[in-house]
Amino acid sequence: MKDCRQFYINGKWVNPAAGTDLIVTNPANEEPIATIALGNAADVAIAVTTAKEAFTSYSETSPEQCLALLRRIIELYKEKSDEMAETISLEMGAPISLSRKAQVPAGLAHLSEAARVLEHFKFEELKGSTLMRKEPIGVCGLITPWNWPMNQIACKVAPALAAGCTMVLKPSELAPLSAYLFTQILDEAGLPPGVFNLVNGDGPTVGSALASHPDVAMVSFTGSTRAGVAVATAAAPTVKRVTQELGGKSANILLDDADLVKAVKEGVQACFRNAGQSCNAPTRMLVPRSRMAEVAMAAKQEAEAAKVGDPLREDTTIGPLVSKAQFEKVQRLISQGIGEGATLITGGSGRPEGISKGYFAKPTAFADVRNEMTIAREEIFGPVLCIIPYEDEDDAVRIANDSPYGLAGFVTSGNLERARRVAKRVRAGNVHVNGARVDFSACFGGYKQSGNGREWGEAGLEEFLELKAVFGYVAPAK
Repeated sequence: MKDCRQFYINGKWVNPAAGTDLIVTNPANEEPIATIALGNAADVAIAVTTAKEAFTSYSETSPEQCLALLRRIIELYKEKSDEMAETISLEMGAPISLSRKAQVPAGLAHLSEAARVLEHFKFEELKGSTLMRKEPIGVCGLITPWNWPMNQIACKVAPALAAGCTMVLKPSELAPLSAYLFTQILDEAGLPPGVFNLVNGDGPTVGSALASHPDVAMVSFTGSTRAGVAVATAAAPTVKRVTQELGGKSANILLDDADLVKAVKEGVQACFRNAGQSCNAPTRMLVPRSRMAEVAMAAKQEAEAAKVGDPLREDTTIGPLVSKAQFEKVQRLISQGIGEGATLITGGSGRPEGISKGYFAKPTAFADVRNEMTIAREEIFGPVLCIIPYEDEDDAVRIANDSPYGLAGFVTSGNLERARRVAKRVRAGNVHVNGARVDFSACFGGYKQSGNGREWGEAGLEEFLELKAVFGYVAPAK
């Protein structure tokens, strides 16, 4: 079992001020795999002070020097990609094939994109006699989740480094080992002491201390909407910038001219990927009411073709949920869906047949779901699909937008122009047309209770910058 109880502060691995031990558990077999320490406000204060001192010099680092640092990090990250993939699978249960093909590459994509943006980004621009200057915002508190650990850590750390900011990272205590390995990569890359700091802990203690600290200029948070509200509340008295990527309940609109069987198959796979533990998962499938029976049959077949099991097996497509608490939440919502009258197509309560240990949930699909049902309103964060009927295109858009969330949307049509038209009507920060994958050079973020601010690409870099106008930068002509 690994001992990961030290924090990384001021370029060194140090003991916590008074840490409480926490056992990290493998969700596939419920066995302990590591011990970390949960920090407190004193640890946060030390890390923030260190980051504040480092900001003085690092904020003046040239783009070329930042670019060189990012390129070193990228090379080291590539070298440790296999170890990172195995670490992610062990700590949060992603199938090893998904860790290798998506979890780890997502982190690399954000590092590479930050480097690409930095190569051409204009930090200063003259407009008449005024200089418009973009400056690093300061010390940043980065709070990240467990479901896509490298995706979320890299998409915050990379632009913060590129902007000239210093930072304190609090990863999820449920999946901290990948963050520990990532920190080792940064250390080996030779980041100046104090630029990056790691403090483990829980949200109410370390997360709150970071959000409320007066010397933290910005908090970038990814997690549940409930926790996002708590972060914003803690940050409000010090009037700091808060960017949030929160929950989702994304609609997948399958229009009546789509290849429905193909679209249903792809939609089920996308919903169940990462055991449904993705904030942008297409969990509400909207289909023409007249074709509900056909869709239900196709969804049943695809769901039952999924391979649930040991995440380290190459043929596994669905691993466990991350924790006992998450497993119990998913079970509760599945039971609620049945109780509220949704038609259970496949799956249901309990573990899959033949599995007696680990936090595995059955791949579950419901048909005839009404949009006011709990399973259509709440983010389940498990392999659970809700199939909702609609009457016509306008009704489909209405249902899609009838949600407190607005992170992602999906539209499939046999007519590209029609799909584009519907996509523009969906109130979400990201809309996928005809199965398009994410574009790491674009932006990511949501409307409504899915958050505020944007990550990824140039938009993500902008979040870590303050805009200053220097009047009279050019002397008036005589």
